[in-house]
Amino acid sequence: MSTHPPITHVRAEDLLGEGVPSTRTPGLGIGLNRRLAGAALTAGGLPLLTFALAEVGDGLTIESKALIYLLAVVAVALVGGVVAAVISALLAAVLINYFFVQPVHTLDIARQDQALALVVFIVVGVIVSMAVEVAARRGRAAARAAAEAETISALAGTDLAGEQTLQGVLERARQTFGMESVLLKGRAPEDGEWVEIERAGWPASRSPAPLRFDVPIGDVRLVGRGPALFAEDQRVLNAFAAAAETAYAARDLSAKAREAQALAAVDRQRTALLAGAGHDLRTPLAGIKAAVSSLRQTDVQWSEQDHADLLETIESSADRLAGIVDNLLDSSRLEAGELGVRAGPVAIDEVIAAAALGVPGSRERLVLDVPEGLPPVQADPGLLERIFVNILDNAVRHGGEGSIEVFARAGERSAKITVSDSGPGVPDGQRERLFDPFQHVDDRSPGGGLGLGLSVARGFAEAMDGTLIADRSETGGLLLRLRLPLAQAPPEALP
Repeated sequence: MSTHPPITHVRAEDLLGEGVPSTRTPGLGIGLNRRLAGAALTAGGLPLLTFALAEVGDGLTIESKALIYLLAVVAVALVGGVVAAVISALLAAVLINYFFVQPVHTLDIARQDQALALVVFIVVGVIVSMAVEVAARRGRAAARAAAEAETISALAGTDLAGEQTLQGVLERARQTFGMESVLLKGRAPEDGEWVEIERAGWPASRSPAPLRFDVPIGDVRLVGRGPALFAEDQRVLNAFAAAAETAYAARDLSAKAREAQALAAVDRQRTALLAGAGHDLRTPLAGIKAAVSSLRQTDVQWSEQDHADLLETIESSADRLAGIVDNLLDSSRLEAGELGVRAGPVAIDEVIAAAALGVPGSRERLVLDVPEGLPPVQADPGLLERIFVNILDNAVRHGGEGSIEVFARAGERSAKITVSDSGPGVPDGQRERLFDPFQHVDDRSPGGGLGLGLSVARGFAEAMDGTLIADRSETGGLLLRLRLPLAQAPPEALP
Protein backbone atom coordinates (compact mmCIF):
# COMPACT_ATOMS: atom_id res chain seq x y z
CA MET A 1 0.00 0.00 0.00
CA SER A 2 1.35 3.41 -1.02
CA THR A 3 2.58 5.71 1.71
CA HIS A 4 3.30 8.80 -0.40
CA PRO A 5 2.23 11.96 1.42
CA PRO A 6 -0.26 14.37 -0.14
CA ILE A 7 1.10 17.11 -2.40
CA THR A 8 0.85 20.50 -0.69
CA HIS A 9 3.00 22.88 -2.74
CA VAL A 10 1.81 25.90 -0.76
CA ARG A 11 3.62 29.18 -0.32
CA ALA A 12 3.28 31.03 2.96
CA GLU A 13 2.63 34.35 1.28
CA ASP A 14 -0.37 32.99 -0.57
CA LEU A 15 -3.48 34.77 0.66
CA LEU A 16 -5.59 31.63 0.60
CA GLY A 17 -3.68 29.97 3.45
CA GLU A 18 -3.33 26.25 4.21
CA GLY A 19 -6.09 23.81 4.97
CA VAL A 20 -6.37 20.58 6.90
CA PRO A 21 -4.84 17.65 4.97
CA SER A 22 -7.31 15.21 3.48
CA THR A 23 -7.32 11.45 4.11
CA ARG A 24 -7.98 10.43 0.54
CA THR A 25 -6.31 7.11 -0.34
CA PRO A 26 -3.61 7.19 -3.03
CA GLY A 27 -4.79 6.06 -6.41
CA LEU A 28 -2.65 2.89 -6.50
CA GLY A 29 -3.63 1.61 -3.02
CA ILE A 30 -6.69 -0.23 -1.74
CA GLY A 31 -9.59 1.97 -0.75
CA LEU A 32 -11.30 1.80 2.61
CA ASN A 33 -14.43 0.27 1.11
CA ARG A 34 -12.45 -2.57 -0.46
CA ARG A 35 -10.58 -3.23 2.80
CA LEU A 36 -13.88 -3.42 4.65
CA ALA A 37 -15.26 -5.75 1.98
CA GLY A 38 -12.21 -8.01 2.36
CA ALA A 39 -12.66 -8.09 6.13
CA ALA A 40 -16.35 -8.92 5.74
CA LEU A 41 -15.56 -11.69 3.27
CA THR A 42 -12.98 -13.12 5.67
CA ALA A 43 -15.22 -12.90 8.74
CA GLY A 44 -18.35 -14.15 7.04
CA GLY A 45 -17.23 -16.19 4.05
CA LEU A 46 -14.76 -18.53 5.75
CA PRO A 47 -17.20 -19.67 8.48
CA LEU A 48 -19.88 -20.29 5.83
CA LEU A 49 -17.38 -22.21 3.73
CA THR A 50 -16.37 -24.25 6.79
CA PHE A 51 -20.02 -25.06 7.51
CA ALA A 52 -20.56 -26.19 3.91
CA LEU A 53 -17.46 -28.42 3.89
CA ALA A 54 -18.44 -29.90 7.25
CA GLU A 55 -21.80 -30.90 5.77
CA VAL A 56 -20.01 -32.66 2.94
CA GLY A 57 -18.15 -34.75 5.50
CA ASP A 58 -15.79 -37.40 4.18
CA GLY A 59 -16.91 -36.82 0.56
CA LEU A 60 -13.82 -34.66 0.01
CA THR A 61 -10.28 -35.31 1.08
CA ILE A 62 -8.54 -32.85 3.38
CA GLU A 63 -6.31 -31.86 0.45
CA SER A 64 -9.37 -30.92 -1.66
CA LYS A 65 -10.80 -28.92 1.22
CA ALA A 66 -7.48 -27.08 1.61
CA LEU A 67 -7.53 -26.16 -2.08
CA ILE A 68 -11.06 -24.80 -1.71
CA TYR A 69 -9.88 -22.69 1.24
CA LEU A 70 -6.94 -21.49 -0.88
CA LEU A 71 -9.39 -20.39 -3.55
CA ALA A 72 -11.26 -18.40 -0.91
CA VAL A 73 -8.01 -16.76 0.20
CA VAL A 74 -7.33 -15.70 -3.42
CA ALA A 75 -10.83 -14.21 -3.60
CA VAL A 76 -10.16 -12.22 -0.42
CA ALA A 77 -6.85 -11.01 -1.91
CA LEU A 78 -8.64 -9.75 -5.02
CA VAL A 79 -11.24 -7.90 -2.99
CA GLY A 80 -9.42 -6.67 0.11
CA GLY A 81 -5.70 -6.75 -0.70
CA VAL A 82 -2.75 -8.64 0.71
CA VAL A 83 -3.31 -7.79 4.41
CA ALA A 84 -6.83 -9.18 4.38
CA ALA A 85 -5.59 -12.21 2.42
CA VAL A 86 -2.81 -13.01 4.95
CA ILE A 87 -5.32 -12.80 7.79
CA SER A 88 -7.68 -14.98 5.76
CA ALA A 89 -4.92 -17.59 5.17
CA LEU A 90 -4.11 -17.77 8.88
CA LEU A 91 -7.80 -18.05 9.79
CA ALA A 92 -8.34 -20.71 7.11
CA ALA A 93 -5.42 -22.76 8.51
CA VAL A 94 -6.95 -22.56 11.98
CA LEU A 95 -10.37 -23.66 10.68
CA ILE A 96 -8.88 -26.55 8.73
CA ASN A 97 -6.96 -27.68 11.79
CA TYR A 98 -9.93 -27.35 14.14
CA PHE A 99 -12.63 -28.96 12.00
CA PHE A 100 -10.88 -31.35 9.62
CA VAL A 101 -7.51 -32.45 11.09
CA GLN A 102 -7.44 -35.26 13.62
CA PRO A 103 -8.13 -34.88 16.46
CA VAL A 104 -11.05 -32.63 15.34
CA HIS A 105 -12.38 -29.74 17.41
CA THR A 106 -8.95 -29.16 18.87
CA LEU A 107 -5.89 -27.26 17.77
CA ASP A 108 -3.67 -30.31 18.28
CA ILE A 109 -2.11 -31.98 15.27
CA ALA A 110 -1.52 -35.72 15.55
CA ARG A 111 0.66 -36.16 12.50
CA GLN A 112 3.72 -34.15 11.60
CA ASP A 113 2.99 -34.29 7.86
CA GLN A 114 -0.38 -32.58 8.45
CA ALA A 115 1.35 -29.83 10.47
CA LEU A 116 3.78 -29.34 7.63
CA ALA A 117 0.87 -29.26 5.17
CA LEU A 118 -0.80 -26.47 7.16
CA VAL A 119 2.42 -24.44 7.24
CA VAL A 120 2.80 -24.92 3.49
CA PHE A 121 -0.85 -23.91 3.08
CA ILE A 122 -0.22 -20.66 4.93
CA VAL A 123 2.95 -19.93 2.95
CA VAL A 124 1.26 -20.68 -0.38
CA GLY A 125 -1.73 -18.58 0.62
CA VAL A 126 0.50 -15.63 1.48
CA ILE A 127 2.56 -15.99 -1.73
CA VAL A 128 -0.54 -16.29 -3.91
CA SER A 129 -2.11 -13.31 -2.14
CA MET A 130 1.00 -11.21 -2.71
CA ALA A 131 1.11 -12.24 -6.38
CA VAL A 132 -2.54 -11.32 -6.80
CA GLU A 133 -1.92 -7.99 -5.06
CA VAL A 134 1.10 -7.22 -7.27
CA ALA A 135 -0.89 -8.08 -10.39
CA ALA A 136 -3.78 -5.92 -9.24
CA ARG A 137 -1.45 -3.03 -8.46
CA ARG A 138 0.18 -3.30 -11.85
CA GLY A 139 -3.21 -3.33 -13.50
CA ARG A 140 -4.28 -0.25 -11.58
CA ALA A 141 -0.95 1.41 -12.37
CA ALA A 142 -1.37 0.62 -16.06
CA ALA A 143 -4.91 2.02 -16.05
CA ARG A 144 -3.72 5.13 -14.22
CA ALA A 145 -0.79 5.57 -16.62
CA ALA A 146 -3.16 5.23 -19.57
CA ALA A 147 -5.47 7.84 -18.07
CA GLU A 148 -2.51 10.16 -17.41
CA ALA A 149 -1.22 9.66 -20.93
CA GLU A 150 -4.65 10.40 -22.36
CA THR A 151 -4.97 13.56 -20.27
CA ILE A 152 -1.47 14.79 -21.12
CA SER A 153 -2.01 13.97 -24.80
CA ALA A 154 -5.29 15.88 -24.79
CA LEU A 155 -3.59 18.87 -23.16
CA ALA A 156 -0.73 18.73 -25.66
CA GLY A 157 -3.18 18.68 -28.56
CA THR A 158 -5.34 21.53 -27.29
CA ASP A 159 -5.80 24.42 -29.70
CA LEU A 160 -4.60 27.35 -27.64
CA ALA A 161 -5.88 30.06 -29.95
CA GLY A 162 -9.50 30.00 -28.75
CA GLU A 163 -10.97 32.57 -26.41
CA GLN A 164 -12.21 29.99 -23.92
CA THR A 165 -9.17 27.70 -23.91
CA LEU A 166 -7.74 28.93 -20.59
CA GLN A 167 -11.10 28.54 -18.91
CA GLY A 168 -11.38 25.08 -20.47
CA VAL A 169 -7.95 23.99 -19.16
CA LEU A 170 -8.82 25.14 -15.63
CA GLU A 171 -12.22 23.45 -15.74
CA ARG A 172 -10.68 20.20 -16.96
CA ALA A 173 -8.09 20.34 -14.16
CA ARG A 174 -10.89 20.91 -11.65
CA GLN A 175 -12.83 17.89 -12.92
CA THR A 176 -9.74 15.65 -13.22
CA PHE A 177 -8.64 16.20 -9.62
CA GLY A 178 -12.13 16.68 -8.15
CA MET A 179 -11.30 20.18 -6.95
CA GLU A 180 -13.81 22.68 -5.63
CA SER A 181 -12.07 25.42 -7.60
CA VAL A 182 -8.94 25.88 -9.72
CA LEU A 183 -7.61 29.30 -10.61
CA LEU A 184 -4.67 30.91 -12.36
CA LYS A 185 -2.93 33.79 -10.58
CA GLY A 186 -0.49 36.39 -11.87
CA ARG A 187 1.24 39.48 -10.55
CA ALA A 188 -0.57 42.79 -10.79
CA PRO A 189 1.46 45.31 -12.83
CA GLU A 190 0.72 48.07 -10.30
CA ASP A 191 2.07 46.60 -7.07
CA GLY A 192 3.30 43.10 -7.95
CA GLU A 193 0.68 41.38 -5.75
CA TRP A 194 -0.71 38.02 -6.82
CA VAL A 195 -4.18 38.47 -8.30
CA GLU A 196 -6.68 36.11 -9.89
CA ILE A 197 -6.56 35.91 -13.68
CA GLU A 198 -9.11 33.18 -14.39
CA ARG A 199 -11.16 30.78 -12.26
CA ALA A 200 -13.00 27.51 -12.79
CA GLY A 201 -15.44 26.29 -10.13
CA TRP A 202 -17.07 27.97 -7.21
CA PRO A 203 -15.90 31.37 -5.98
CA ALA A 204 -14.18 31.61 -2.62
CA SER A 205 -16.70 31.29 0.22
CA ARG A 206 -16.47 32.06 3.91
CA SER A 207 -15.22 28.51 4.54
CA PRO A 208 -13.49 27.42 1.33
CA ALA A 209 -12.05 23.96 0.83
CA PRO A 210 -8.43 23.41 1.92
CA LEU A 211 -5.70 24.65 -0.39
CA ARG A 212 -4.22 21.55 -2.01
CA PHE A 213 -1.72 22.80 -4.56
CA ASP A 214 -0.03 26.01 -5.57
CA VAL A 215 2.23 25.30 -8.55
CA PRO A 216 4.38 28.20 -9.83
CA ILE A 217 5.24 28.09 -13.53
CA GLY A 218 6.70 31.03 -15.42
CA ASP A 219 5.04 34.25 -14.33
CA VAL A 220 1.83 32.58 -13.14
CA ARG A 221 0.67 30.06 -10.52
CA LEU A 222 -1.93 27.30 -10.70
CA VAL A 223 -3.90 27.10 -7.44
CA GLY A 224 -6.50 24.51 -6.45
CA ARG A 225 -8.82 23.89 -3.50
CA GLY A 226 -10.42 20.55 -2.75
CA PRO A 227 -9.40 16.99 -1.78
CA ALA A 228 -5.72 16.15 -1.26
CA LEU A 229 -3.52 15.03 -4.14
CA PHE A 230 -0.78 12.44 -3.94
CA ALA A 231 2.56 11.93 -5.60
CA GLU A 232 0.99 9.94 -8.43
CA ASP A 233 -0.86 13.10 -9.51
CA GLN A 234 2.27 15.24 -9.75
CA ARG A 235 3.03 14.67 -13.43
CA VAL A 236 -0.53 15.38 -14.57
CA LEU A 237 -0.67 18.42 -12.29
CA ASN A 238 2.51 19.80 -13.84
CA ALA A 239 1.07 19.16 -17.31
CA PHE A 240 -2.05 21.14 -16.40
CA ALA A 241 0.08 23.96 -15.00
CA ALA A 242 2.13 24.11 -18.20
CA ALA A 243 -1.03 24.01 -20.34
CA ALA A 244 -2.63 26.80 -18.30
CA GLU A 245 0.50 28.94 -18.61
CA THR A 246 0.64 28.31 -22.37
CA ALA A 247 -3.06 29.07 -22.77
CA TYR A 248 -2.66 32.30 -20.82
CA ALA A 249 0.33 33.31 -22.95
CA ALA A 250 -1.61 32.45 -26.11
CA ARG A 251 -4.59 34.52 -24.95
CA ASP A 252 -2.29 37.43 -24.17
CA LEU A 253 -0.67 37.15 -27.60
CA SER A 254 -4.07 36.91 -29.27
CA ALA A 255 -5.22 40.05 -27.48
CA LYS A 256 -2.08 41.87 -28.55
CA ALA A 257 -2.52 40.61 -32.11
CA ARG A 258 -6.11 41.87 -32.19
CA GLU A 259 -4.98 45.20 -30.80
CA ALA A 260 -2.26 45.38 -33.45
CA GLN A 261 -4.78 44.49 -36.16
CA ALA A 262 -7.14 47.18 -34.91
CA LEU A 263 -4.32 49.73 -34.90
CA ALA A 264 -3.29 48.63 -38.39
CA ALA A 265 -6.87 48.98 -39.59
CA VAL A 266 -7.09 52.45 -38.08
CA ASP A 267 -3.79 53.34 -39.71
CA ARG A 268 -5.01 52.06 -43.08
CA GLN A 269 -8.24 54.02 -42.71
CA ARG A 270 -6.34 57.13 -41.75
CA THR A 271 -4.05 56.72 -44.74
CA ALA A 272 -7.03 56.15 -47.02
CA LEU A 273 -8.85 59.10 -45.46
CA LEU A 274 -5.88 61.41 -45.98
CA ALA A 275 -5.35 60.20 -49.54
CA GLY A 276 -9.04 60.34 -50.43
CA ALA A 277 -9.68 63.62 -48.68
CA GLY A 278 -6.62 65.07 -50.36
CA HIS A 279 -8.17 64.38 -53.75
CA ASP A 280 -11.86 64.87 -53.00
CA LEU A 281 -11.30 68.13 -51.18
CA ARG A 282 -8.67 69.50 -53.52
CA THR A 283 -10.78 69.14 -56.68
CA PRO A 284 -13.81 71.20 -55.58
CA LEU A 285 -11.59 73.68 -53.75
CA ALA A 286 -9.55 74.16 -56.89
CA GLY A 287 -12.78 74.73 -58.86
CA ILE A 288 -14.03 77.28 -56.35
CA LYS A 289 -10.70 79.12 -56.25
CA ALA A 290 -10.40 79.19 -60.05
CA ALA A 291 -13.95 80.49 -60.46
CA VAL A 292 -13.57 83.14 -57.76
CA SER A 293 -10.20 84.23 -59.16
CA SER A 294 -11.75 84.56 -62.61
CA LEU A 295 -14.65 86.64 -61.31
CA ARG A 296 -12.25 89.00 -59.53
CA GLN A 297 -10.19 89.72 -62.64
CA THR A 298 -10.66 93.36 -63.60
CA ASP A 299 -8.97 93.19 -66.98
CA VAL A 300 -11.41 90.62 -68.40
CA GLN A 301 -14.98 91.41 -69.42
CA TRP A 302 -17.15 88.38 -68.60
CA SER A 303 -20.47 87.89 -70.27
CA GLU A 304 -23.60 87.07 -68.31
CA GLN A 305 -23.35 83.45 -69.40
CA ASP A 306 -19.72 83.33 -68.23
CA HIS A 307 -20.78 84.78 -64.87
CA ALA A 308 -23.51 82.16 -64.59
CA ASP A 309 -21.14 79.32 -65.49
CA LEU A 310 -18.56 80.45 -62.96
CA LEU A 311 -21.19 80.81 -60.24
CA GLU A 312 -22.54 77.37 -61.11
CA THR A 313 -19.01 75.98 -60.76
CA ILE A 314 -18.73 77.57 -57.32
CA GLU A 315 -22.12 76.23 -56.29
CA SER A 316 -21.52 72.67 -57.55
CA SER A 317 -18.05 72.58 -55.97
CA ALA A 318 -19.47 73.82 -52.67
CA ASP A 319 -22.18 71.15 -52.88
CA ARG A 320 -19.48 68.58 -53.50
CA LEU A 321 -17.58 69.77 -50.43
CA ALA A 322 -20.77 69.68 -48.37
CA GLY A 323 -21.40 66.10 -49.50
CA ILE A 324 -17.90 65.02 -48.48
CA VAL A 325 -18.29 66.62 -45.06
CA ASP A 326 -21.75 65.07 -44.64
CA ASN A 327 -20.40 61.59 -45.42
CA LEU A 328 -17.54 62.03 -42.96
CA LEU A 329 -19.92 63.14 -40.24
CA ASP A 330 -22.42 60.39 -41.06
CA SER A 331 -19.69 57.75 -40.98
CA SER A 332 -18.45 58.95 -37.60
CA ARG A 333 -22.02 58.89 -36.22
CA LEU A 334 -22.53 55.34 -37.45
CA GLU A 335 -19.18 54.25 -36.02
CA ALA A 336 -20.01 55.79 -32.64
CA GLY A 337 -23.57 54.39 -32.60
CA GLU A 338 -25.04 57.87 -32.14
CA LEU A 339 -27.33 57.89 -35.16
CA GLY A 340 -30.82 59.16 -34.35
CA VAL A 341 -33.69 57.78 -36.46
CA ARG A 342 -37.07 59.54 -36.62
CA ALA A 343 -39.05 57.14 -38.76
CA GLY A 344 -42.42 57.87 -40.30
CA PRO A 345 -44.33 57.36 -43.57
CA VAL A 346 -42.25 58.59 -46.53
CA ALA A 347 -43.15 58.67 -50.23
CA ILE A 348 -40.34 57.08 -52.26
CA ASP A 349 -40.80 59.15 -55.42
CA GLU A 350 -40.60 62.44 -53.52
CA VAL A 351 -37.37 61.45 -51.74
CA ILE A 352 -35.77 60.27 -55.00
CA ALA A 353 -36.68 63.57 -56.70
CA ALA A 354 -35.21 65.57 -53.80
CA ALA A 355 -32.04 63.47 -53.87
CA ALA A 356 -31.62 63.97 -57.63
CA LEU A 357 -31.66 67.74 -57.11
CA GLY A 358 -28.70 67.40 -54.76
CA VAL A 359 -26.56 65.30 -57.16
CA PRO A 360 -25.31 67.31 -60.14
CA GLY A 361 -25.58 65.42 -63.39
CA SER A 362 -28.15 62.89 -62.17
CA ARG A 363 -31.44 64.52 -63.26
CA GLU A 364 -30.66 64.34 -66.97
CA ARG A 365 -29.78 60.62 -66.78
CA LEU A 366 -32.47 59.47 -64.35
CA VAL A 367 -35.11 57.01 -65.61
CA LEU A 368 -37.81 56.39 -63.00
CA ASP A 369 -40.15 53.39 -62.83
CA VAL A 370 -42.03 54.16 -59.64
CA PRO A 371 -45.78 53.39 -59.93
CA GLU A 372 -48.33 55.89 -58.70
CA GLY A 373 -49.94 54.97 -55.44
CA LEU A 374 -46.90 53.11 -54.20
CA PRO A 375 -47.35 52.68 -50.42
CA PRO A 376 -45.07 54.85 -48.28
CA VAL A 377 -42.15 53.27 -46.47
CA GLN A 378 -41.37 53.58 -42.77
CA ALA A 379 -38.17 55.63 -42.77
CA ASP A 380 -36.46 58.79 -41.66
CA PRO A 381 -36.88 61.19 -44.62
CA GLY A 382 -33.52 62.86 -44.06
CA LEU A 383 -31.62 59.58 -43.83
CA LEU A 384 -33.48 58.08 -46.80
CA GLU A 385 -32.61 61.12 -48.92
CA ARG A 386 -28.95 60.72 -47.92
CA ILE A 387 -29.12 57.06 -49.02
CA PHE A 388 -30.34 58.00 -52.49
CA VAL A 389 -27.90 60.93 -52.72
CA ASN A 390 -24.99 58.58 -52.13
CA ILE A 391 -26.36 55.90 -54.47
CA LEU A 392 -27.00 58.40 -57.29
CA ASP A 393 -23.64 60.10 -56.72
CA ASN A 394 -21.92 56.70 -57.00
CA ALA A 395 -23.81 55.99 -60.24
CA VAL A 396 -22.91 59.39 -61.72
CA ARG A 397 -19.23 59.05 -60.84
CA HIS A 398 -18.73 55.39 -61.71
CA GLY A 399 -21.72 54.30 -63.81
CA GLY A 400 -20.59 55.34 -67.28
CA GLU A 401 -22.40 57.75 -69.57
CA GLY A 402 -25.69 55.88 -69.90
CA SER A 403 -28.94 56.23 -68.02
CA ILE A 404 -29.49 55.58 -64.32
CA GLU A 405 -32.60 53.44 -63.88
CA VAL A 406 -34.62 53.46 -60.66
CA PHE A 407 -37.21 50.71 -60.24
CA ALA A 408 -39.56 50.45 -57.22
CA ARG A 409 -42.22 47.93 -56.26
CA ALA A 410 -44.08 47.11 -53.04
CA GLY A 411 -44.63 43.70 -51.49
CA GLU A 412 -46.78 42.69 -48.54
CA ARG A 413 -44.45 44.08 -45.90
CA SER A 414 -41.65 45.91 -47.66
CA ALA A 415 -40.77 47.99 -50.68
CA LYS A 416 -37.94 47.01 -53.04
CA ILE A 417 -36.03 49.69 -54.90
CA THR A 418 -33.24 49.00 -57.38
CA VAL A 419 -30.82 51.51 -58.88
CA SER A 420 -28.75 50.32 -61.86
CA ASP A 421 -26.15 52.03 -64.04
CA SER A 422 -24.45 51.19 -67.33
CA GLY A 423 -20.87 51.21 -66.04
CA PRO A 424 -18.35 48.37 -66.05
CA GLY A 425 -19.77 46.88 -62.84
CA VAL A 426 -17.90 45.16 -60.03
CA PRO A 427 -16.62 41.53 -60.01
CA ASP A 428 -18.73 39.02 -58.08
CA GLY A 429 -16.27 38.41 -55.27
CA GLN A 430 -15.65 42.11 -54.60
CA ARG A 431 -19.16 43.60 -54.44
CA GLU A 432 -19.42 43.30 -50.68
CA ARG A 433 -16.29 45.42 -50.29
CA LEU A 434 -18.22 48.34 -51.81
CA PHE A 435 -19.80 48.85 -48.39
CA ASP A 436 -16.53 48.92 -46.43
CA PRO A 437 -15.43 52.44 -45.52
CA PHE A 438 -12.32 53.76 -47.28
CA GLN A 439 -12.31 50.79 -49.69
CA HIS A 440 -11.97 50.88 -53.49
CA VAL A 441 -12.53 47.70 -55.46
CA ASP A 442 -11.70 48.79 -58.99
CA ASP A 443 -9.99 51.47 -61.04
CA ARG A 444 -13.08 53.22 -62.32
CA SER A 445 -12.32 56.34 -60.29
CA PRO A 446 -8.88 57.70 -61.16
CA GLY A 447 -8.84 59.91 -58.10
CA GLY A 448 -9.94 57.24 -55.68
CA GLY A 449 -11.98 59.30 -53.24
CA LEU A 450 -13.01 58.52 -49.68
CA GLY A 451 -15.14 55.47 -50.44
CA LEU A 452 -17.70 56.38 -47.78
CA GLY A 453 -20.87 56.89 -49.81
CA LEU A 454 -22.16 53.32 -50.05
CA SER A 455 -20.88 52.48 -46.56
CA VAL A 456 -22.98 55.31 -45.14
CA ALA A 457 -25.95 54.32 -47.31
CA ARG A 458 -25.94 50.75 -45.99
CA GLY A 459 -25.53 51.96 -42.41
CA PHE A 460 -28.55 54.24 -42.76
CA ALA A 461 -30.61 51.47 -44.40
CA GLU A 462 -29.86 49.01 -41.59
CA ALA A 463 -30.62 51.68 -38.99
CA MET A 464 -34.13 51.85 -40.49
CA ASP A 465 -34.58 48.03 -40.48
CA GLY A 466 -33.73 47.79 -44.16
CA THR A 467 -30.99 46.25 -46.28
CA LEU A 468 -28.77 47.38 -49.12
CA ILE A 469 -26.89 44.87 -51.30
CA ALA A 470 -24.97 45.02 -54.56
CA ASP A 471 -25.61 42.89 -57.64
CA ARG A 472 -24.97 42.85 -61.39
CA SER A 473 -27.40 44.63 -63.74
CA GLU A 474 -28.63 43.16 -67.00
CA THR A 475 -26.23 45.40 -68.92
CA GLY A 476 -23.27 44.36 -66.78
CA GLY A 477 -23.24 47.49 -64.63
CA LEU A 478 -23.78 47.83 -60.91
CA LEU A 479 -27.23 47.10 -59.49
CA LEU A 480 -28.00 48.24 -55.93
CA ARG A 481 -31.00 46.64 -54.21
CA LEU A 482 -32.62 48.57 -51.35
CA ARG A 483 -35.35 47.05 -49.19
CA LEU A 484 -37.32 49.09 -46.63
CA PRO A 485 -40.34 48.17 -44.49
CA LEU A 486 -43.70 49.62 -45.49
CA ALA A 487 -45.30 52.17 -43.18
CA GLN A 488 -48.05 50.83 -40.94
CA ALA A 489 -51.49 52.15 -41.74
CA PRO A 490 -52.92 54.42 -39.02
CA PRO A 491 -55.68 52.82 -36.87
CA GLU A 492 -58.42 55.06 -38.36
CA ALA A 493 -57.49 53.84 -41.87
CA LEU A 494 -58.04 50.18 -40.98
CA PRO A 495 -61.39 48.64 -42.00
